[in-house]
Amino acid sequence: MTVESIETIRARFADSICAGIEPFPYAVRDAFALVPRENFLGPGPWQILTRQGYCETSDANAAQVYLNAAIALDPDKGINNGEPQLHARMLAAAAPKAGETVVHVGAGAGYYTAILAELVGARGVVKAYEIVESVGLMAKSNLATRKNVEVEIVSGTDAVTEADVIYVCAGATRPATVWLDSLRPEGRLVFPLTPESGFGGVLCLTRKSGDQQVLDARFVSPTMFIACEGARTVSEGLALSSAFQERSMMDVRSLRRNGPPDESSWFSWSEEFWLSTQAA
Repeated sequence: MTVESIETIRARFADSICAGIEPFPYAVRDAFALVPRENFLGPGPWQILTRQGYCETSDANAAQVYLNAAIALDPDKGINNGEPQLHARMLAAAAPKAGETVVHVGAGAGYYTAILAELVGARGVVKAYEIVESVGLMAKSNLATRKNVEVEIVSGTDAVTEADVIYVCAGATRPATVWLDSLRPEGRLVFPLTPESGFGGVLCLTRKSGDQQVLDARFVSPTMFIACEGARTVSEGLALSSAFQERSMMDVRSLRRNGPPDESSWFSWSEEFWLSTQAA
């Protein structure tokens, strides 16, 4: 029997997690095929998250991490390297391009930061923020050789700078104002909009040309995510839970900051900040 190389296994993994995304995200597939996931998980054996809890791999063979499952970084805190198929969809929606500046909020140990770095290339920049010090230090070490990546161990709701893409890997009950204000024209913000419990959705916001008041909005996928510190409240989480249960997320077309909500409102955070079923 022929033993497959880890590169072959990784390439097949990249194909499988991108299958079903339309249009097919070739650049995202290629980035997944290039970045070794095992380099961002700490030493094996590894803890794979299942419906029954964490299950340890039989050994430290890297082939075992190429599956569509979250893998523990700090199981006691519930911090994981997230599910690759969901991230493939999120990355396809964010569509980072060569030469762009990306802000990565909730970088974890840096696996998806490295994939973002591949997508923007040597002329691009990825600014990564991780609030958990032990995990942020892992990211700094794991990404040390990538010249187009900067890692800071701070909250991504405080330190965001102007960007073409803001990619958030923690659940928020609202888009932080600094994220919205930091988007360049044609910039994309992708983040998990999640209630206190149960499923929310990955929301993609796009700033069309110079308009900061009305952004194109669409949900990419249902999701659950670890909480984003500084970007959620209990009251908003409860209200969001009702919205996701009572309405279809697929009806959302825009986010509006230019006045009180009208009859097209899908969800409102305040009198001047709301999701609408009306196109931007």
